[in-house]
Amino acid sequence: MLLRMSSLFLRTLRDDPVDAEVPSHKLLVRAGYVRRVAPGIYSWLPLGKKVLDNVTRVIREEMDRMGGQEVLFPALLPRDYYEATGRWTEYGEALFRLKDRKGADYLLGPTHEEMFADMVRGELSSYKDFPVTLYQIQTKYRDEARPRAGILRGREFVMKDSYSFDLDDDGLKRSYEQHRETYIRTFERLGIDYRICFATSGAMGGSASEEFLAPAETGADAFVACRSCGYAANAEAVTTPAPPASPAEHPPLRVLDTPDTPTIQTLVDFVNEHHGLGVTAADTLKNVVVKIRTPGSDKAEVLVIGVPGDREIDFKRLEAAVAPGEPEIFEAADFERHPGLVRGYIGPQVLKDLGITYLVDPRVVDGTSWVTGANEPGRHAANVVAGRDFTPDGTIEAAEIRAGDACPQCGSPLSIDRGIEIGHIFQLGRKYSDVAELDALGPDGKPIRITMGSYGIGVSRAVAVIAEQRHDELGLVWPREIAPADVHIVGTGKDDQIGVAVSLAEELTARGVRVLVDDRPGVSPGVKFKDAELLGMPTILVIGRGLTQGVAELRDRASGEREEIPIAEAVDRVAALVS
Repeated sequence: MLLRMSSLFLRTLRDDPVDAEVPSHKLLVRAGYVRRVAPGIYSWLPLGKKVLDNVTRVIREEMDRMGGQEVLFPALLPRDYYEATGRWTEYGEALFRLKDRKGADYLLGPTHEEMFADMVRGELSSYKDFPVTLYQIQTKYRDEARPRAGILRGREFVMKDSYSFDLDDDGLKRSYEQHRETYIRTFERLGIDYRICFATSGAMGGSASEEFLAPAETGADAFVACRSCGYAANAEAVTTPAPPASPAEHPPLRVLDTPDTPTIQTLVDFVNEHHGLGVTAADTLKNVVVKIRTPGSDKAEVLVIGVPGDREIDFKRLEAAVAPGEPEIFEAADFERHPGLVRGYIGPQVLKDLGITYLVDPRVVDGTSWVTGANEPGRHAANVVAGRDFTPDGTIEAAEIRAGDACPQCGSPLSIDRGIEIGHIFQLGRKYSDVAELDALGPDGKPIRITMGSYGIGVSRAVAVIAEQRHDELGLVWPREIAPADVHIVGTGKDDQIGVAVSLAEELTARGVRVLVDDRPGVSPGVKFKDAELLGMPTILVIGRGLTQGVAELRDRASGEREEIPIAEAVDRVAALVS
């Protein structure tokens, strides 16, 4: 492959796009790899398409190596399949919905579990046909409320989604592990630094679930890690170790006047100074009211969540905990409709009588004593004991996770980092096969309900993740496996330099090396060097002033190392780097 910059459809930019916030967005636009069409929607230009195709190739090779078989579904899908599984409503506003000219409902597919299950049901019927793994690499759609960061979080994106079909749970576990190992090989070939984290299943359903997260300061996902035992989890999936129940005796509940205490800290300061309690924010019980709306329903259930006062509610953890329900803020008008909930002074003592569900943080165990609301304006209660003065309806993982919190596996302190989701694997079980009535006839002639796994990789997102992790102050630094070209040859434009550059490019192309040659006449060496650094090919070969002495400059883009080499050896040296 030989690309000539004199004819390449490419325009690089010197300034960052005004709407770009993260490095990958800035650099992919500046280097002419992508262009914005609308919020969350991008076109791929020639060099960008080559990177996307290379990422796709690596993923396809590893899926084929695993034994997966590739299919392709339409992106435009009828409502019926998603109505049957409940996801027509569960997906809420994130689903692109449309009608055809006859008024029939359609959607643009965000995932294809229903379609895969239906296909397998129609084609396979005997236990001898299983296990089987099918996959596709296809454009998906999700109506993101706030598309951001270029192709990292778009409304149209390319994904690889695969599905395993097994006769029993042991088979599902084997398929899950095969995909896990395949993902490890894939991301290592792509040159991505990643972490495997426990995760929640969300609208996908199922049981076991893990995310592959690429650490990045600009990542939308928080994840925790334990350096002692290796535990890692998405923040939404972190479980809080519950302390043992407290057998201690506590004084009777005591109601206190607490005027002008609008915050937890002012409450702590007041009760310590005026009532001699000696408590901290962690000894208070904050009760937060939310509404949980079932997708597709006009009604919302009132939910009160109790968390230690030194913690805030993490809305993403709350969303994961109540999925497929959708949490909403409890507004002033809602308090007017529920006079039993005294805003700012809510305590759990009356919630059961009010018929309101009360869920607490796992740290709130029987025998623990709290300072909390007294359900009267300007008053709080002390010595409010869980299991004695109130009994919650259950626990919920909705409180924020902090660095230093105890690891749920070994108890050591957790660290918190940010990352970008690049892959997700699920043990779906029989959620979708139950709806599709996906059975195989066993050896005894009786039906066996098939169990499924679902496994996704963000293909277009992986391009952005690599750019996010592989860049410097000069531009992109592509790994050779997915770079648009192996070598960028720069002919600086004086004397015979461009001619020699083109001649070397042709020789290298004949040797199977992918070459981008800058053969533009009348362009200054400075502009050519900046473009070479911005575009990010792993090797740069400069044919410049050294030509008169018979030498060229060989640069490694990642390390910055430079070496003068004889022109006569240039083809062999570059070819050796690629082989």
